[in-house]
Amino acid sequence: MNEIQLYSDGACSGNPGKGGWGCLLEYNDNIVKELSKGYRYSTNNRMELLGIIEPLECILKPCTILIYSDSQYIVNSINKRWLTKWKSNNWEKSDGKIISNLDLWKKMDKLCTFHDLIFKWVKGHDNNLNNELCDELAVKARINKPFHIDIWYEKLIKGENNV
Repeated sequence: MNEIQLYSDGACSGNPGKGGWGCLLEYNDNIVKELSKGYRYSTNNRMELLGIIEPLECILKPCTILIYSDSQYIVNSINKRWLTKWKSNNWEKSDGKIISNLDLWKKMDKLCTFHDLIFKWVKGHDNNLNNELCDELAVKARINKPFHIDIWYEKLIKGENNV
């Protein structure tokens, strides 16, 4: 099985607000792809999640993927098995409320069964060159058009989603 390193970061101007994510994919210690995408309205946590999910969806063969993120929300959700607990509890937290970003966590769950994903936390803005580059890509994506629409989130804000 091939091994890939995925570095990712998300950014939002306002929370919620204009958002973007940036990602680097490395194979054999070489950066093979820089990816980024901007959204007209979203949240920081959604950008962090989409910055991992969307690149993973582009990898069509099962791989071992080391994912480096400065989002403790994501890393802890996987490594502390919160995602597994949410799924077994019908996507509810311990307080009985539906988890935030349900649509994205369901996608992440599917990706965790397709790929062998290993999540590692890196401290943000701490001279990790790949993390810094992902941050730059995310900020540029948040600023530069074209902006994509986070349909699920915008429907949620308008009250059109049941969750």
